[in-house]
Amino acid sequence: MRLEVCLALTLAGAAVAEPRFEPVQAPAHSYTGGWEHFVGGGLAGFDCDADGLLDLYAAGGSAPAMLMRNMSTDRVAFRAETPKALAVTGVTGAYPLDIDGDGVLDLAVLRVGENMLMKGGPDCTFAPFTGLGFTSGARWTTAFSAMWEGGQALPTLAFGNYVDRTDAKGPFRACDANMLYRPQGDGYRPPAPLVPGYCPLSMLFYDWNRSGQMALRVSNDRHYYVDTGQEQLWEMSPVPRLYGAADGWQDHKLWGMGIAARDLDRDGSTEVFMTSMGDQRLQRLSGSGGPVFEDVPFEMGTTAHRPYLGGDGRPSTGWHVAFGDVQNDGRDDVFIAKGNVEQMPDAAMDDPNNLLIQMADGRFSEAGDTAGLASLHRSRGAVLADFNGDGLLDLAVVNRRAPLEIWQNVTPDAGHWLSVSLSQPGPNTRAVGAWIEVDDGKTVQTREITVGGGHAGGVAGPEHFGLGPVDTVRLRVIWPDGVMSDWADLHADQSISKDRGAGGQN
Repeated sequence: MRLEVCLALTLAGAAVAEPRFEPVQAPAHSYTGGWEHFVGGGLAGFDCDADGLLDLYAAGGSAPAMLMRNMSTDRVAFRAETPKALAVTGVTGAYPLDIDGDGVLDLAVLRVGENMLMKGGPDCTFAPFTGLGFTSGARWTTAFSAMWEGGQALPTLAFGNYVDRTDAKGPFRACDANMLYRPQGDGYRPPAPLVPGYCPLSMLFYDWNRSGQMALRVSNDRHYYVDTGQEQLWEMSPVPRLYGAADGWQDHKLWGMGIAARDLDRDGSTEVFMTSMGDQRLQRLSGSGGPVFEDVPFEMGTTAHRPYLGGDGRPSTGWHVAFGDVQNDGRDDVFIAKGNVEQMPDAAMDDPNNLLIQMADGRFSEAGDTAGLASLHRSRGAVLADFNGDGLLDLAVVNRRAPLEIWQNVTPDAGHWLSVSLSQPGPNTRAVGAWIEVDDGKTVQTREITVGGGHAGGVAGPEHFGLGPVDTVRLRVIWPDGVMSDWADLHADQSISKDRGAGGQN
């Protein structure tokens, strides 16, 4: 991290609140099933009833998936209320997005079997899309991401498929092909395979170099590709192209589980966090021009490679990863859902979730235990978001063969905050691909709007910014087409909506 950025962050975060979370009663739900559900277990967060609160949709594996309506007031509370169309089995995860540009969030549902695109309706009703030409086939899908390409009426969809269960020589070295769905008019062309596939457990379309063009980052599970695979970055040219050594791309191999991207140090360049079995990988761009990523030093405290309590010293297994400022001190923290795949003898069984708190010098310190989040269940998907609108990020976690858990953030003396929602005319109503910039007078927080990442689940909701002691900021939006809004002066501790307007105004 650059010295001047460190100094600015230190000054901005002079008073730091210790994060505290309290468990709240959650609807009875768990992620179950045989070996096809060792992975997955995603959780989606989105407002499906237009009440301003995020509802949850949890994968169930061999059990039916569950929709939980948000009933929060001052106290976080959820109620199970699953429409028949969503109460399906075989679900590994789900991602919310507005597919048809009508302003209502839909769901891409990942399954062991045929994937589903579900159209959202009033009051959390859903029905399968018709007329889009979307066909899935019976696969084992474990990753997803979406973006909007210029001039298209529908989003481009990427589905990541795990082991090909029809391969008699499998499961090792039997990774399935991934599928890319690009629009053609008001429907989808037949999917184009993205090969080679190396058993992805997470993928994310994001603008890695702020060029205005998204690329597809894919994190793959070495357990099944074994020897010939690696992490991947696809250029989304008319014929997708893998970045390679000639571009500066390095050969990264890991037991990849989840992805998250964020400019952590406010230098204008996006870091990437990838969970894994063993060490967790935080990478930053190195040099200029090409996609050259380097692991941050061990001393940064982000590897989270072994349990910090529970007495099991074997390597940890990370799944969902999410960034968020849990005490609003102006610095993003990291949550990692942890848990053994099933009974893997070389990995820890007692493997608590991590809450890595970013300190003023840019290093991270473990706070999962003291914050109250050190569950020893086999965790999978998660949502880190403000469930009750009080300006503090709460948490929900799906567990394998154990009850779903929800915690309310009750951190005392937290800093200031700002919550920002974007909207624009269709087809891309949620402004996926836009950047939000928040200037506190010393540094600028940048945030890209994306669909994907995490592990088998994501959030479509307001972007939360912790501000520390700063009570006024300036905000600007760089819309997906590159048009910049004017800077707006704002007071802290409020939720705002930036609507581009029907005429494309800023």
